[in-house]
Amino acid sequence: MLKSFDVLQSLCKRRGFIFQSSEIYGGLASCWDYGPLGVELKNNIKKLWWKSMVHNRQDIVGLDSSILMNPQVWIASGHVENFNDPMVDCKSCKARFRQDELPAEKLKEKTCIKCGNKGTLTEPRQFNLMFRTFMGPVEDEGARVYLRPETAQGIFVNFVNVQTTTRKKLPFGIAQMGKSFRNEITPKNFIFRTREFEQMEMEFFVMPGDDEKWHKYWVDERFNWYTKLGINKNKLRIRPHGKDELSHYSKATSDIEYEFPIGWSEIEGIANRTDFDLKQHAKHSKQELSYFDPEQNKHITPYVIEPAAGVDRLFLTFMTDSYTEEKVKDETRVALKLHYELAPIKFAVLPLLKKRNDIVELATKLRNELNSIGYSVYDDTASIGKLYRRQDEIGTPYCVTVDVQTVEEDKKVTIRERDTMEQIRVPTDQLLSVTHDLATKGWTETTKTIPKWTNQST
Repeated sequence: MLKSFDVLQSLCKRRGFIFQSSEIYGGLASCWDYGPLGVELKNNIKKLWWKSMVHNRQDIVGLDSSILMNPQVWIASGHVENFNDPMVDCKSCKARFRQDELPAEKLKEKTCIKCGNKGTLTEPRQFNLMFRTFMGPVEDEGARVYLRPETAQGIFVNFVNVQTTTRKKLPFGIAQMGKSFRNEITPKNFIFRTREFEQMEMEFFVMPGDDEKWHKYWVDERFNWYTKLGINKNKLRIRPHGKDELSHYSKATSDIEYEFPIGWSEIEGIANRTDFDLKQHAKHSKQELSYFDPEQNKHITPYVIEPAAGVDRLFLTFMTDSYTEEKVKDETRVALKLHYELAPIKFAVLPLLKKRNDIVELATKLRNELNSIGYSVYDDTASIGKLYRRQDEIGTPYCVTVDVQTVEEDKKVTIRERDTMEQIRVPTDQLLSVTHDLATKGWTETTKTIPKWTNQST
């Protein structure tokens, strides 16, 4: 069990998952670069979300809208007026806080939670979270544009374009993944809250009156997606929003929360946005943003159910949930027990002796073949024990070892499973068949059905 994000942050730096952005210049607060392993895990999360949302369904299509949009979009959506956080400053130590981060008694006494001084906090003032920039050579109000704070508005303004080109009937959805930007007052907790992040959002358009049943459907559907990918169900919960915390556009919102070392926190929100967005954009653009229902022979404005998640926060969730420390003999083994489909590397091929050309050549050949099953690597940079520990720590489900016996005697390789550390010997000419089963069925089911070749001890 992970006790602190500091432990995870150290592992991410050491193993090449995440680096501090522009680190050689002292970094930039709350900005992170995903390294060789991090980008693989991040891409796997996005691929699995897209597969479940778009490729496995007939009622959802995709979109990739521009980050920069006409500023009227953000006026119509309410972001220019309402996308604010109340901010409090300490006049003594210059620390800055979101008002909701401060306990009520501290606010009453105007006590700074950083320096401890009383009477030093300013009155709360509204701080707009959108990043502003200028388009073109002149920096004046007429050239102001915004970096999008969410991907959803790109979907709403394209509703008619998508519906008419795909000829979809209600209910149907539009999914999108992409970067968003929020000028957070106090980003913190590693990659949990950052100013630049990647979203996965889907707007599901439904008939008015059907919205409540579809809201429940998507809450259940999204919750089950996490458990299918191995997240501990006991660390997940669904929390409906109270009326006092609903967004201005929301009829109902439920968060899927995970129990991190910092406590229960949101990893995805599923909102019933009603017809607010389409009506707002129709009003401000003076364009028709409705759906013609042939059964009722009239135009209607659909209601919208929105499951919205952040890729970076899900990255943190999967890493946190899979992090395991366990005693093996006299040492502590660290393993990321990631679901096979999430693991950055699926197979690592390890030569027992890197000075034996025949072993190295065969190991290299097998790595190239295994790459057709799943992303595979060759590694000979340490002893076999250290190589196993390294692959455990980065979440590789299976290691394939080529040894002297392989090339001189039985033409079999050893496959070692990450979670149990169990091993089996497999003929090289059957390796692709067995690893294909491992990729699709898992270790337990595969080892039940394959012939009982020479078993190896842990």
